[in-house]
Amino acid sequence: MSLALALARKAAMSGDVPVGAVVLDENGAVIGEGFNRRDAAKDPFRHAEVDAMRAAAANLGTWNLDTCTLVVTLEPCPMCAGAAVMSHVGRIVFGAWDEKMGACGSVWDIPRDPHVGFVPEVIGGVREEECASVLADFFARRRGR
Repeated sequence: MSLALALARKAAMSGDVPVGAVVLDENGAVIGEGFNRRDAAKDPFRHAEVDAMRAAAANLGTWNLDTCTLVVTLEPCPMCAGAAVMSHVGRIVFGAWDEKMGACGSVWDIPRDPHVGFVPEVIGGVREEECASVLADFFARRRGR
């Protein structure tokens, strides 16, 4: 989560919502990383999780990430939760809960929906206060402008 937090701060420095993500292989080695780049890239799909999973798939040479863990500072949105399920990520670990767009247990629960087939393990609230603080600080600064 430390690397994901550092990546989130990098997103904030570029003006994007501070979310960072890493993908770990079965041995815990980082094989993919990403941070939000929607504004910087002018691309609605440049979420931290999607970039991290793309990098991991490229490193492994397969779309199937069933032995991997996605670690992200904010609960994945519906798009990212769906992408994690479609790439068969074995475990999703996240920090802050997202009461507006969270799709791994708060608003929706896409990974554990009985209709999706593949069901990853989901662990939320890891270093929750620290992850939430990065987001709160970013939005407080943005509102203060």
